[in-house]
Amino acid sequence: MTATAELKYKRILLKISGEVLMGDQGFGIDMKTVQAVAEEVAEVARLGVELCLVIGGGNIFRGLSKAAVGMERSSADYMGMLATVMNALAMQNALEKQGIDTRVQSAIQMNAVCEPFVRRRAIRHLEKGRVVIFAAGTGAPYFTTDTAAALRAAEMTCDALFKGTSVDGVYTADPKKDPKAERYEKLNYLEVLSRDLKVMDASAVSLMRENAIPIVVFSIRTPGALNEVIHGRGTHTVITN
Repeated sequence: MTATAELKYKRILLKISGEVLMGDQGFGIDMKTVQAVAEEVAEVARLGVELCLVIGGGNIFRGLSKAAVGMERSSADYMGMLATVMNALAMQNALEKQGIDTRVQSAIQMNAVCEPFVRRRAIRHLEKGRVVIFAAGTGAPYFTTDTAAALRAAEMTCDALFKGTSVDGVYTADPKKDPKAERYEKLNYLEVLSRDLKVMDASAVSLMRENAIPIVVFSIRTPGALNEVIHGRGTHTVITN
């Protein structure tokens, strides 16, 4: 087992898009994919890293999006928040099957299924070695789960915000469409904002800049990638000052 002292990051927030959990499906939750992501998270949690997660809701809300056409923005956003709770519960179940003690905290109170978000309680869970999954975004409409992830990373005083995507970093163009796209090793926050690089939304990047918390972009789909990046190795992009 790797000693905690060897780790580059001791406490991180891992942001995973809901689309990652779809696997190869058109929408919904692919439990095999959830299990694979849970195995990656569990491996790192066992090293002694204090881990919290924010999971998007796009995999479920994509299936509801036709119903949301013409809907008031606030109502549609609340539907998206509820989708993130479903994803959080699925991830909690998968992590606990790995033997990892887990808590879900929701920004919208629903005491029958999870805890309400309480900052001090969340920090205490992390200190006790529990993985904390933050659900329901910020609890307010007009904010994305990227912004919620940045907010929680700041509140938890994380060493870094990890963005787990389907590509292994930030590229000059979409590498799936442009074979000449080049990956950035490092960027600063202002470069991301001025070049309009689609890493996270502008408010999330600005919040991380204000709190000097690095954003680390890597592929959550690559087995072992999270473990590698936690040690400062592997293929990824770091966004700092």
